[in-house]
Amino acid sequence: MTRERIYLFDTTLRDGQQTPGVDFSVDDKIAIASLLDDFGIDYVEGGYPGANPTDTAFFSKKRTRKAAFVAFGMTRRPGVSAANDPGLASLVQSQADALCLVAKSWDYHVTVALGTTPEENLAGIRDSVEAVLKSGKQAMIDCEHFFDGYKANPDYALACVKTAHEAGARWVVLCDTNGGSQPAEIARIVSDVIAAGVPGTCLGIHAHNDTGQAVANSLAAIDAGARQIQGTLNGIGERCGNANLVTIVPTLVLKDYYRTRFETGVTEEKLAGLTELSRAFDEILNRAPYHQSPYVGASAFATKAGIHASALLKDPRTYEHVPPESVGNFRSVMVSDQGGRSNFLNALKRRGIAVAKDDPRLDRLIATVKEREAEGYAYEGADASFELLARRTFGTIPDFFRVEGFRVMVERRFDALGRPKTVSEAVVKLEIEGKTILSVAEGDGPVNALDLALRKDFGVFQQEIADLELTDYKVRILNGGTGAVTRVLIESGDSGGRRWTTVGVSENIIDASFQALSDSILYKVMKNRGLAGVGA
Repeated sequence: MTRERIYLFDTTLRDGQQTPGVDFSVDDKIAIASLLDDFGIDYVEGGYPGANPTDTAFFSKKRTRKAAFVAFGMTRRPGVSAANDPGLASLVQSQADALCLVAKSWDYHVTVALGTTPEENLAGIRDSVEAVLKSGKQAMIDCEHFFDGYKANPDYALACVKTAHEAGARWVVLCDTNGGSQPAEIARIVSDVIAAGVPGTCLGIHAHNDTGQAVANSLAAIDAGARQIQGTLNGIGERCGNANLVTIVPTLVLKDYYRTRFETGVTEEKLAGLTELSRAFDEILNRAPYHQSPYVGASAFATKAGIHASALLKDPRTYEHVPPESVGNFRSVMVSDQGGRSNFLNALKRRGIAVAKDDPRLDRLIATVKEREAEGYAYEGADASFELLARRTFGTIPDFFRVEGFRVMVERRFDALGRPKTVSEAVVKLEIEGKTILSVAEGDGPVNALDLALRKDFGVFQQEIADLELTDYKVRILNGGTGAVTRVLIESGDSGGRRWTTVGVSENIIDASFQALSDSILYKVMKNRGLAGVGA
């Protein structure tokens, strides 16, 4: 059976940039466009040339090799011809392959926001599409607030869509701009548009996530006949975000309900890079990946309950809807005080630690984990610390270094102008290969000073830890009061793209931090030698 083509349109660089706290540089946009292009996205929308210096510079040359390079803008202004509209002119003159123009399709917005007549708005849509086509570029129209407009005045909303289509627009995109429509409404209205004479092969869907249903609404539109989906990487966007292409694409490619009927520009081979794409994008945003993201999250293929782990050992399909490797992710059987022997055996096997089921050290490890988690440790979220604990239990950790002690001082002083200044200083005493090393460092805070001092002089291992980077630091107070027990989780990484997490627990936040820091460095040295992280 011939499968129909679904076209993927990414608006991360334009609509995604509406996310609070997100502001892409030109270099960021170039890097992200390249990632999307390589992945197999059909259309990469880069922004609004002429609206700001960044977007203007970005559109000074074509930034994609395979994907259509799309510029966003508006239809001509009311009362101004397309030839004399400076905004439209800057779009036509850009290096874009296609132009996506936003048009009002709700008569309420036409009269209130635009301050013009419904007839003039329709004329603006028609004139703008014709101007784009005359320039040799592909034309698209985003019908803003289409679903709300259709519910208020279906005849006028349909007139906007039909005007764009009849003028020659390759795509007319139906936008749920306020994000409040429900999947059943989306499906019914898309069907109505197709029944009115606009083919689904020319219709797209642009859904916002204000009710948490942007992905569902996008798929409902596809079920009803639309053949283009607009969305963003990791679902970023204004307010609650846009439809998440990182969730939509694997659903289309892997789930039988869709893959037997449709095909996309993303092959199964490319899909294996989905997790890497998602995390590379988060890295550009300088934010930690969301662990519970479908398909690509660290928890997407993780299990904690012992009975689940036992079934996974027999057949992963018992608790996995797709193979984790199909999206570049991996299976994780967590160890915790809720885990049974199967969890531990699976976790040890994945790390290359061969253990017999009747090995008494296994019972000792399980008991230690349960005792330490009762004290506040969380090994399910600290893979490296668990592996170090396991290897210590089975006696396989070399004595690379030993910490003889540390001291941290925080001093509030005044500078030459009499302004208060807080300075943190740390001293760490290490023994490496029989040699005592004393390191001193100042930092932005006590933990930063401790980290700098610990890694300032690491003897023969200094070059090995040169690319070690702390990427995330989390503190959790486990009980109330000033004498509370504190848990610190530290995520680390290196230039090889490897990441790992360590944990420390103490009544003293500095001591807890030092435990996690020490484990991170030890794990890094072992990983360099192939003594840790095997299969993890």
